[in-house]
Amino acid sequence: MIRTLLTLAVAVMATTAASAQNIRAGIIGLDTSHVLSFTKTLNTDPQKPEVMGVRMVAAYPQGSKDIEGSVKRVPEYTEKVKALGVEIVPSIDVLLDKVDVVFLETNDGRPHLEQLLPCLKAGKPVFIDKPIAGTLVDAIKIFDEAKKASVPVFSSSSLRFGKNTQAVRAGSIGTVKQAETFSPASLEATHPDLFWYGIHGVESLFTTMGTGCLSVKRGTTADGKIMVTGTWAGGRTGTFTEGKGYGGKAIGDKGESPVGAYDGYDPLLFAAVHFFRTGQAPVTPEETLEIYAFMEAADESKRQGGAEVTLKSVMDKAQAEARK
Repeated sequence: MIRTLLTLAVAVMATTAASAQNIRAGIIGLDTSHVLSFTKTLNTDPQKPEVMGVRMVAAYPQGSKDIEGSVKRVPEYTEKVKALGVEIVPSIDVLLDKVDVVFLETNDGRPHLEQLLPCLKAGKPVFIDKPIAGTLVDAIKIFDEAKKASVPVFSSSSLRFGKNTQAVRAGSIGTVKQAETFSPASLEATHPDLFWYGIHGVESLFTTMGTGCLSVKRGTTADGKIMVTGTWAGGRTGTFTEGKGYGGKAIGDKGESPVGAYDGYDPLLFAAVHFFRTGQAPVTPEETLEIYAFMEAADESKRQGGAEVTLKSVMDKAQAEARK
């Protein structure tokens, strides 16, 4: 009897594991290099163990319609993902009939809410690439709609999953008292300043520091680069600075460590695949919203000539607008 039960349990686990492995993934938006990196890893044999059985099978190309750099990429990336075995489809609805999970990759955050809604209606888990939205208001709406639909979503920059950054997050230097990160921060007029590219360094900063940022002050370096300093609960401080490349340093009560390095796209992809398999997001909505409130507060500080701006003030304003 015991042997029969064990045999049955093993069979059930094997069936569950097999079904978890076989996942059809789709893309919305072919205007970022991320789609090529993700598709190459998923569709090249032999597959890496972390993504075994997950294939990119279909893509809807349309991304931003009014950002020239994005529009120009679509034809090139469409042909490249087709060459990797991905079917190009004419609409999001057609895509959703062919896939189990979705990579929302449109480089422009503004259409993300509209593109996400049919995915939620269809019950498809979604990874939303950075920036999660074009405004803090829309970021709040995205998580509200996902919660109402009971469909898991998450958003993150690839920089969150750098090896050293993750080690510090896991406690390698104890409680982080101070951190500094840097990344490029090219601007796009349609988005708050740091949403477009500064998000990379800000994501590293929050991965290192954790949540609990109370206020920010924005200034510039001696050579005119963006510099934003946040004050966390307990007097901890974290600074993001516009710079070349990716990096930074964290100081904890048990030592210090480099943070903020870019370790490629695979670590983010592995995290997304694990999310798709388990339904457990590696980043909470609360942390993601705090990151975007930090960047929105940095813009408000700029408008106020470098004054200190609380994250609560920008969150309260955005929440009121989102829930009208």
